[in-house]
Amino acid sequence: MPFSTTPIPDLLVFEPQVFGDARGFFFESYNAKTVEEAGITQPFVQDNQSHSVRGVLRGLHYQHPPFAQTKLLRVLAGEIFDVAVDIRRGSPAYGRHYGIVLSAENKNQLFVPRGFAHGFVVLSEVADVMYKCDDFYSKQHEGGILYNDPALAIDWKIDPGDIILSDKDQALPTLADAVNHFTYAPGAAGLTS
Repeated sequence: MPFSTTPIPDLLVFEPQVFGDARGFFFESYNAKTVEEAGITQPFVQDNQSHSVRGVLRGLHYQHPPFAQTKLLRVLAGEIFDVAVDIRRGSPAYGRHYGIVLSAENKNQLFVPRGFAHGFVVLSEVADVMYKCDDFYSKQHEGGILYNDPALAIDWKIDPGDIILSDKDQALPTLADAVNHFTYAPGAAGLTS
């Protein structure tokens, strides 16, 4: 199975099988049957893509219910450090984060269920990121957590002076002050196994 677990319940890494030769490479970046076999039951309804320069940090973002989103992220060009923070009250990993380098070269993807704040920083000169969502964007349901919240202690793998943030992301609250309606329940992340 190309999905592997992480130290945080329900957060998964997808490592596709890549077929390469002198011409280049081929791989399935998404296959509904493979996803279903991994126990992921929700259909994806929206694809998003961003282009960012080195140092751009987008996050940490989430959407409140009933428009909470599960995401499946990958990098089309460049390299990012991708982070998911468990914000599900009652989770054994509440407030913990998991970070992984995703790149066009390694072709790995991160499956981020509902109940996680998500963000990434660009490590290469530029990066194109694409991600699938299982619900539609809703501005009225936006939520977020400050990327440098001391309680999270995230090492973003880049000099803090090189980080480029939007005004919105600079004004996000800490985890302790953020509005959060997520509760941990085994199986509630859309995983059946």
